[in-house]
Amino acid sequence: MRLYSVHGEPPRDQTGPEGWPEPKPRAPVLVPEGFAFLAFLFGVLWFLAHRLWWEAAGLFALTLGIMLLLPDPLSGILLIAVQLIAGMEARDRQRTRLARQGFAELGVVAAPDPDLAWFRVAQQRPELARAMP
Repeated sequence: MRLYSVHGEPPRDQTGPEGWPEPKPRAPVLVPEGFAFLAFLFGVLWFLAHRLWWEAAGLFALTLGIMLLLPDPLSGILLIAVQLIAGMEARDRQRTRLARQGFAELGVVAAPDPDLAWFRVAQQRPELARAMP
């Protein structure tokens, strides 16, 4: 079983100012808990693919600095350590980006795969089912 945190827009009224209907809410997002193995392997590319620009730039600068400024045996060890930290922090950085975009954490579901996790989200929170992908 794997844990997924569910992030979505907080509930709001269906009508906006002056009686106009509100736009359809953005679809909720599932973020798996735990170590991001692909972030460990590909680092900067993983952060870029997930639109985490500042994190990608910071990881690139740190990697470049380690490679240019430190001797070979030490730089290899530190590069592996930096990639391990990137893999451990990747999911938290995703959650932080979603919070900056106005998504609230709506709950946590346990499921063996994302499809079953979406099914369980729809069972537990039927109001989110309208906006699901």
